[in-house]
Amino acid sequence: MNMQYYNAVVEMEKAGVDPEFLQGWQGGYLLNPMREEQRLTEAYEAGYAAGQEKDMEAYKEWIAA
Repeated sequence: MNMQYYNAVVEMEKAGVDPEFLQGWQGGYLLNPMREEQRLTEAYEAGYAAGQEKDMEAYKEWIAA
């Protein structure tokens, strides 16, 4: 099991990150194909880009108030 991935997801969930960002981050981290165009959101795309970069800090901008 990839503990870096697991710990990052748990941290984001506990912080209350936007679910769209989290789904994007997971997809980007795992190098899954991006969603189809009509289902893309700003949060998803930001998460996807952060996941591809293995950025563990970008989620802090997407925590729900």
